[in-house]
Amino acid sequence: MVIAVTILHLVACVFLILVVLLQTGKGAEMGAVFGGGGSSTLFGASGAGNFLTKLTTGTAIVFFLTSLFLAYSSIARTQKTVFDQALPEPPPLNAPKEGTNAPPSGEKPPAPAEAPSATAPQAQAPQPGAPPEPATK
Repeated sequence: MVIAVTILHLVACVFLILVVLLQTGKGAEMGAVFGGGGSSTLFGASGAGNFLTKLTTGTAIVFFLTSLFLAYSSIARTQKTVFDQALPEPPPLNAPKEGTNAPPSGEKPPAPAEAPSATAPQAQAPQPGAPPEPATK
């Protein structure tokens, strides 16, 4: 249906241009367009203005109706717009690049977590160079 109306619209556009270009200004008759005298007009002395005026009016009505139909059908066919969708979440700034396992900006990878042992916790040996812990009373 839309294709048929589009073809009719294009034909009306071209026909409307031709009909308007065939018309002459006030005071000039149809024969003046073709270089003839006033008595040898194409459609007769009085009928040229009325016929072209009615043809222009009818073609303009068809042009406007097809324009309105095509505008309405294009609105009705629109399902979604880009504004109907939510924006995607941006990736975090410190996320590693896809396809690589290296951490960003040259950091050391985190050490794997050790599973807690079932035995009693052992006291940690003091680190060399660390200050001694104060004695508790």
